[in-house]
Parts: sequence; structure tokens; C-alpha cells
Amino acid sequence: MNIVFVFKRNMAIALVHDCLPTILLYMLFFFGSIADGQVVYSVSEEANPGTTVGNLAKDLKLNLQDLHNRGFQLVSGTNKRYFDLNTKTGILHIKDRIDRDELCGRSLTCCLPLEAIVNVPLNVYRFEVNIIDINDNTPTFRSPVKYFNISESAFPGERFPLPNAFDADVGSNSVKSYKLSANEHFSLDVQSGGEQSVSAELVLQKALDREKQPVIQLTVTAVDGGKPPRSGTINLIVNIEDVNDNIPVFSKPLLKARVVENAPLGTSVIQVHASDPDEGLNGEIAYSLVSQDSDNNVDAFSIDSETGLITVKGTVDYEKGAAVEIRVQAKDKGLKPRAAYCKVLVEIMDINDNRPEISVTSLVNTVKEDAANGTVVSMITVLDNDAGKNGEIQLKVRDSLPFKVQNSYKNYYTLVVNGPLDRERFTRTQTFPNKEKTAGRKL
Repeated sequence: MNIVFVFKRNMAIALVHDCLPTILLYMLFFFGSIADGQVVYSVSEEANPGTTVGNLAKDLKLNLQDLHNRGFQLVSGTNKRYFDLNTKTGILHIKDRIDRDELCGRSLTCCLPLEAIVNVPLNVYRFEVNIIDINDNTPTFRSPVKYFNISESAFPGERFPLPNAFDADVGSNSVKSYKLSANEHFSLDVQSGGEQSVSAELVLQKALDREKQPVIQLTVTAVDGGKPPRSGTINLIVNIEDVNDNIPVFSKPLLKARVVENAPLGTSVIQVHASDPDEGLNGEIAYSLVSQDSDNNVDAFSIDSETGLITVKGTVDYEKGAAVEIRVQAKDKGLKPRAAYCKVLVEIMDINDNRPEISVTSLVNTVKEDAANGTVVSMITVLDNDAGKNGEIQLKVRDSLPFKVQNSYKNYYTLVVNGPLDRERFTRTQTFPNKEKTAGRKL
């Protein structure tokens, strides 16, 4: 038989419960009978002391006039501390605070079994009070922060499980959904496994780029089903792990510098600089010079692998080349290194480090003293490996002799008669001492 009682105001529904709690059998033997059927009341947890639970005397069909004389009372037990029975009115009241979560944990049902007795004749009445859950707990996460390390090479669609929020409430007051803060990279997939089971996964929607955003901060909110709902949050810190997806970049693809030939060893020429936005070894750069067999002057230079400073390490000779093209490599130190290149044009500035070389290509052993002016006596070739003014040549005949030098073409000259010749006045030795007409760098 199922009986439903409806009470007004603070009085909750009372009904006959189909399953009876365990009772000590000796009570039946010694004290008498147990009333048929069982009354079940419902009251919200945390109800204030004095709140009416139900009219127990009425529901048990007891005569109010006989209650006091028959010793109507609650039987001592674990749950008696929460309730008080008015023996004059037969009304059951809340006596002490009831915390459903403490008493019954996550169980969907929370019934407190109680017994009441009357004497003459002795009867034991069993009844239950169902403690209704209220939304008095907020969803919480075990830790306020969760860290993720996700490679920037992760593909869209990859999933990352999130920790579940805990809510001491049950049923509709437990966690029902999760929400994710607005962002362009991730979405949330919420999965429900039943009344008490709701979980969520972080789903990558857009490819990551550590160089643009190395850290992404998100907030996940757990919301319960209460009215009004309660919520709790957890912060997600997503660290984007680097992959070697960037090539070093030089500040300039072409640089120019100058150095004096024969510069001392260690002379600084120019410093190159490259950058790589990758992280760790993927972003560390080592510099080197690329070998170019066609230009021997490159071997006269070296570069610091860490700083990119180019210095002189050998003899810099302008005569080998007025300029040197150096190719510099910048390579990162990743597992699969990537490299970039730039050019450095080094202009070698000439210094006056070469003496003019004179070569007499044709010499007349004798010349008639009546030879006319302009008569060619000798062909002279002069070579100076220096450049510019350092390589300009001036030829002249020393002393007052009847000869002069004429430039015939570039560095080719002729020695010609330039005045009367008098054999009796000049001897051959006087005319051509040591067969040279040179005075240092001016001839």
C-alpha cells in the first residue's frame, strides 16, 4: 500500500516507503507489534532548527489526547540528534543542522531511519526522513591551474583531457557543463556519461605558432545545474613547445667593409648578425665562412662562430685583388639545422708597399756624337704594382745630361737624345753609370 501525504508551508511530502530498514528483531519479541507501512518525510538540508518535518501522530493515526500518557517519544539512535518530537502535538521538528553532503556523500538518496514508540500497549513505529539536496556547494577543481605543453607542430583536431570539477551536491545540483573562455585556437568538447558524470576535452582548432604566441592562457568554467547555478573555474596555461620551423635571417643580405692591405692579424673588419625566432638550440646560431676556391684572399679572414665578428687572420694583399667577396653562413643548432647566407664585400685599400721595377728592353751601346735630337737610345719598361697615386711613375734623367725620357704608351718609355753630344766631353761611363737612371721611386 502506498500512501502520499501533502503538507503546507515547511511540511514536506510524506509517503509510504516500499523498503523497510533493518530493525532489531528482539524489539518485536519483547515490546510488541510494529505498525504496518512506513512513513517517509522529506526536508531540505540546512533547514533552520524548528522547521516542521511532519505531523507524525496524525500520520501514524494516534490519538492526540493519549500521546502524553502513553509516553510518545523518539527512540534514541544515531539520527535522533537532528530531530525533536512535540509529545503534545505529535509534530516532528528539525533540531540541529543537517548536512546532507556530510551524511550521505555522493549518494543520490539520503534517508535517515528513525523509530518512535508508545506504551500501553507498546508499539514501535518506524519512519524515515529523506534529506533533499540543495545547491549549497560550488564546483571546484583540485588545482586552480593546469599546465599543458603542446608542440607547435600539433595538428588541428588533437585532443587534451581536462581535469574534472568536483561538486559535493548531487543530481541536478551537480556539475552539468563546462565552458571555455573565448580564443582562436581551442574549443571544448563536453561529454556526459550520466547523471553524475560530465567531462571535457580541449580540442585544437587552429595551428599553433610559438613565435607569434608562446603562451596561451585559457579559463575553463564548470557550471552546475542548480537554480541559480553555481560555478568554479580553472586556469589553463598552454606552453607552446618550439619546433625548428624558422630559418636564421641576417640583418642585411649584403654588407660592405674596408680593410688596409697588410693589416695586422686580428684586425676587426665587420660584424654580421643573424636572428632566429625559434627557442633553445633551434634558435642558437653558429657563424662560419663558406669556402670559395676562386678567391684566395678569403683565406686571409676568419669569423667568430658565436659573435659573427670577421677579423684578419692572414696576409691581405691588394695586388691579389682589390676586393674580396666573403660568403657567411648562419646555421642554427637544432636537431635538423637550418641555414641562411649573406655576402660581405671587403674593399682592400692599397698602401705604397711596392717599389717600381725598371726594365731596359733595348740599349744602344754606342751613339754618334752628331746624333740628332730625338734619336732613340733605349726602350724602358717600368712596373709598379701599387694602385692610384702609389702606382704613378715619374721618370727623369739625373744630372745635366743631353738625354730625356719620353712616355710612349702606358708604362713604356723611350730614352732619346736631347742636346748636343760631345765625345771628348762625355765618356760612356759618365753617360750611363751602372746602366741605371733611378732615384728611389722617381726615375
